[in-house]
Amino acid sequence: MGVGGAAFIARSARLGVGARCTVTKLQESSPSWKNAGMPKTKSLLHLLLALFVSCVSASAQTTRPEPERQLAHDIYKEFVEIQSGFTTGATTPVAEAAAARLRAAGFPESDIFLGGASPKKGNLVVRYHGTGVLKPILLLAHIDVVEAKREDWSMDPFQFIERDGFFYGRGTGDDKAQAAVWIANLIQYKKEGFKPDRDIIVALTADEEGGGPYNGVAWLLKNHRELIDAEFALNEGGWGESAGGKRISNDLQVSEKYVVNFRLEVHNKGGHSSMPVADNAIYRLAAALQHLASFGFPLKTNEVTAAYFQQMSKIETGPMKDDLAKAAKGSQESMQRLAAATPAFNATLRTTCVATLLEGGHAMNALPQLAAATVNCRVLPEDSVDYVRSTLQKVVADDQVSVKLLGEPAPGPASAMRPDVLAAVTRATDSLWPGVPVVPIMVMGATDGKALRIAGIPTYGVQGFFFDRDDIRFHGRDERMGVQSFYEGHAFLYELVKLLSKSAPR
Repeated sequence: MGVGGAAFIARSARLGVGARCTVTKLQESSPSWKNAGMPKTKSLLHLLLALFVSCVSASAQTTRPEPERQLAHDIYKEFVEIQSGFTTGATTPVAEAAAARLRAAGFPESDIFLGGASPKKGNLVVRYHGTGVLKPILLLAHIDVVEAKREDWSMDPFQFIERDGFFYGRGTGDDKAQAAVWIANLIQYKKEGFKPDRDIIVALTADEEGGGPYNGVAWLLKNHRELIDAEFALNEGGWGESAGGKRISNDLQVSEKYVVNFRLEVHNKGGHSSMPVADNAIYRLAAALQHLASFGFPLKTNEVTAAYFQQMSKIETGPMKDDLAKAAKGSQESMQRLAAATPAFNATLRTTCVATLLEGGHAMNALPQLAAATVNCRVLPEDSVDYVRSTLQKVVADDQVSVKLLGEPAPGPASAMRPDVLAAVTRATDSLWPGVPVVPIMVMGATDGKALRIAGIPTYGVQGFFFDRDDIRFHGRDERMGVQSFYEGHAFLYELVKLLSKSAPR
């Protein structure tokens, strides 16, 4: 890909000609992304400003033609209705269904890979060949889902149901919509005879939600790195934010927190419940958890979150506007008000640790010999595991409560803010939703993008699916995706991949 965003000047007439202004300003104001790390906040803000003040392209149709929409819908429905929960389902049938679609569209068997760490935990990798002028791009989506119980939902979570302008079902938002779109668009590229300047690789992978030894990305990196090796990747983790029916921003995820789990344990000799003593394991654990509930890690910003708050201050029109701008500059008072305003801002501004599982006692008529809790921490990239563990030990303030690390967590680096990626996302966003800004974010959760970044493949979370910021149901009851949002995201990703797959004209 050429330096900056020059690759995007000569896109199709359907996209309009507004990209010329964006690219010109980008080339004038931005250094080459090659061999560069994450830019400092000031540089990042300058880059964003250059893009946001660029010319807005002409309005375009916001969805693809009906036959393409129908194909995307059908694949989406098929994926959602295959139970692929971490413990009760399997990803292999989803991978096989995708492979069947690709074979029917004419993809040769040699370009389709099926495999995984377990027969039930299958992954799909498919390669669409380009000219080879540029290194490949990887399009990633996970096909496992969080467990869902019928009694918890108002409908069957594994039926794809359209109702009141929404598609309902487990995985409709996280992450089978993007998986379906990658496959549908790849089939469309082949039908059109599109010849990209780089190979386009789609990987649908297992156990992003459950992690562990069957995680598809980890398994592919270890056993078949050559199948997914790419210059950079597009993944989940960034989506469109809306409020009150108005699109606020199209978020581009460039970094993420990482997950650290700890087990708090209290051991005791126990005894008969008819003769209670003060030293009770459950009470000690309860006191430790109360200390944790009252504690908050320090509030701070990093390069990505400072840029996020600065851009959101330009969008926000309510009372938080000034606090957003001041928080970007390091104001502790403003950060405190933002953290108190919404759980999302709180999680963006600090490492968080919360108790998620409890265990204690062995009989109704016996004093407990063990009380334990799992504490799930979502850690800022710049905070170390040792820092979090030592902080928890100080907060617990009881040497009878052990703090044990579970697993081997590792933070991942941020992806460099490549001007070509930012320009393409901005260009595709402008073509569908003129005036909606692209905002870089650090996602509060975790994705498989971290493993790719650690392996040296920069990864960007972007989807173009818009969700109401106050009604995001990932992992929750009655998960859903707006019908129009799905089809617009389908069109957005179709254009974005094309933009990123062509080199600049000479």
